[in-house]
Amino acid sequence: MSGSVVPDQRGGSGGPRPRGPAAFCARLARSRPFEIAIIVLIGANAAVLGLETYPHLGAAGSVLRWLEWAFRTMFVVEIAIRVLAYGRRPQDFFRHGWNVFDLVVTAAIFLPALHGDSALLRVIRVARVLRLVRFSPGLRTIVAALWRSLPGVGGFLALAMVTLYVYGMAGWLIFGEIYPEEYGDIGRSLLTLFVLLSLETLPDLIEQGLAVSAWTLVYYVSYVLITVNLLLNILIAVIVNSMEEARRLEMTEGLAPDYDVDGDGVPDELDRIAISQRLDDLRAVVGELERELRIGREDGQRRMADRG
Repeated sequence: MSGSVVPDQRGGSGGPRPRGPAAFCARLARSRPFEIAIIVLIGANAAVLGLETYPHLGAAGSVLRWLEWAFRTMFVVEIAIRVLAYGRRPQDFFRHGWNVFDLVVTAAIFLPALHGDSALLRVIRVARVLRLVRFSPGLRTIVAALWRSLPGVGGFLALAMVTLYVYGMAGWLIFGEIYPEEYGDIGRSLLTLFVLLSLETLPDLIEQGLAVSAWTLVYYVSYVLITVNLLLNILIAVIVNSMEEARRLEMTEGLAPDYDVDGDGVPDELDRIAISQRLDDLRAVVGELERELRIGREDGQRRMADRG
């Protein structure tokens, strides 16, 4: 999901500058007071949702229902302002993931199938609180990093499942008859090994294993080294790499739109990452030059002092 969710004064696509109501909506949507107002509105909506969890509200219940309809109306007005801000290109509103998310959680509340006090209606109303993420660059970067890490996490999960299955079968062969509660079948074995990822049960399992054979220590030590250390570190590396890419995109979101404008066939998201990497390289080169110049200046001053 892109962090850039409001068009600039050129309409967000390099086109002509919007005029009239579109220009007003664009300025309003980009203004800090507008964002603060929406944040306060979402916070108030969250407070109302929390109050509705208390039983026996009495007369306050009708007030909360009226407030809910007021929130719905204001959220609809907000979405309308953001759509109108795109001027003659309202379709660009759907290019940004956060805009689509806001529209879905705002419009879904009006579906005819959702009425009364259904569980799905409550879930959708609670989902509106998640809109606070779009207004925080830090949270937005974390969510974008988690989204970008999904392909890598999928590969990690496949590798972890294979590893757990192999160790689960080995545990069933070694301990199945002796400790049926922990390793009586493949399901119990996998559950035991999954709990072992926290390392809390490791001393007890090692003690049980040593009662069978000293060689069981190899089983548990290798499992801990491969799964707890190696695999989890791989997962952390995948997420950290995605965090770095998301941070680069967040830093360069104003340098290029979210779609291929330059016509080179490469998504501009990749262009922005490349731009950020080049900027980092330039910063490193400039820092090295400054260090060399400082050393050269100090050497020159020292030679002049020696001559004097």
